Amino acid sequence: MKSLLLLAAGAVSATLIFGTISCKKETDCKARVICLDSANVAVSDADVLLYALVKSPDGKTTYTADVKANGKSNGSGQAEFVFKLPAIYDIKATKIVGTRTLTGVGIIKLEEGKTVDKTVTLK
Repeated sequence: MKSLLLLAAGAVSATLIFGTISCKKETDCKARVICLDSANVAVSDADVLLYALVKSPDGKTTYTADVKANGKSNGSGQAEFVFKLPAIYDIKATKIVGTRTLTGVGIIKLEEGKTVDKTVTLK
């Protein structure tokens, strides 16, 4: 009887431990924007903006939605962002070099539980 009780307690413990671990799903949406120049060299310290353009209900006006993120590219030219929900964002990356402003644009589609890479060329 004791062994049956121990066996049942062990089965319940294993179910609770492994059930909570295996059912937990990574749902964050990660975006990695890679900034390169026209010679395919990483651009560090570029200002990277992710934003969504939205049309008004009448379709006549376009504005930037409240959901947006900005950051700087690191020494490898990468800027990383994490969002809770999948979405499609416009990308604008800029860097001032001397008297010139280099700019690159793109679009990134975030997917649940994945890291999505998008390369933007600043010209």
